[in-house]
Amino acid sequence: MPYPIQWILSLLFIIQMYVAMAIIGLIFTPLAAFDRKYAFHAIHAWCTWVRISAHVICGLKSEVRGEVPTDEVIVASKHQSFFDIILIVSALPRPKFIMKKSLEKMPIVSFYAERCGCIGVDRGKKGQAIKKMVADVKAGHTSPGQLIIFPQGTRVAPGVKMDYKVGTGVLYKETGQDCVPAATNVGVFWKRQGIYRGRGTAVVEFLPRIEAGRGLKVFMNDLETSVETASNRLMADAGFDVPADKLPTLET
Repeated sequence: MPYPIQWILSLLFIIQMYVAMAIIGLIFTPLAAFDRKYAFHAIHAWCTWVRISAHVICGLKSEVRGEVPTDEVIVASKHQSFFDIILIVSALPRPKFIMKKSLEKMPIVSFYAERCGCIGVDRGKKGQAIKKMVADVKAGHTSPGQLIIFPQGTRVAPGVKMDYKVGTGVLYKETGQDCVPAATNVGVFWKRQGIYRGRGTAVVEFLPRIEAGRGLKVFMNDLETSVETASNRLMADAGFDVPADKLPTLET
C-alpha cells in the first residue's frame, strides 16, 4: 500500500476510534454508574471495536498469545504504544491500571478508570508515588482484578533500551501477588507518536508467571530478561532488526 494512502487510512481509523470511544462510553455510562461490571463491558466492547477496525481499515491485525491471567495478579508489560494497552485490556477480564494522575482529568477516561479501580500516581514524585501505589493496593481501594503496570514507566520505541523502574518490584514484594510478564511488538506498526499505522500483525504475549516470594533484585532481573527477550523475538518476527546493543544485560 502506498504511504500516502496508508497515512490517510490511518487518519480515518484514528478519527473513528475516538468517535467510537465517545459513543460507547456515553451509552454505557448510566449502567456503569449503577454497576461497575458494565464499565468492563464498555471497555471490552471498545477495545474489540478498535482491534477489528484497525484490521479492516489499516490492515493491522492483532493477536493475544499465551495464558491470559484471570486471577488477582500483577501484569507487568512492555509498553510501546497505545495499541498494546488495547490488546491487554481486551483480553483481561477485570483490568485496572497504575496510570498517570493527569489522565484522571480526562472526560470519559477518568470515569471508567475510577469504576475499574485504576490508581493514579504522580510520576514527578517518585518516592511518594510508589508509597501511595502500594498503600492503595494493599488497603483495598481498588476492585479485584488484574493490575497492569509498565515497568519502564512510559512508552519505549522498538530498539530503544530503557531501565526498568523498581516500583514494579516494590509492588510485587509488598502485595505478595504473582506477576505475569507481557511482551509485545506493537511499536513496529503503531508508533508511540504520529498518525501512521502500518500493516502486519501486532502481538501481545503473556509470558510464564513469576510466582510471589522472590527477592527484589532477582525478581527485577527475571522480569526484564523475560519481557525484553520475548519482545525482541516478537519484533524480529515482525521484520524489525533489533540492534545487538539494545539486548538486555543480564545480572548473575
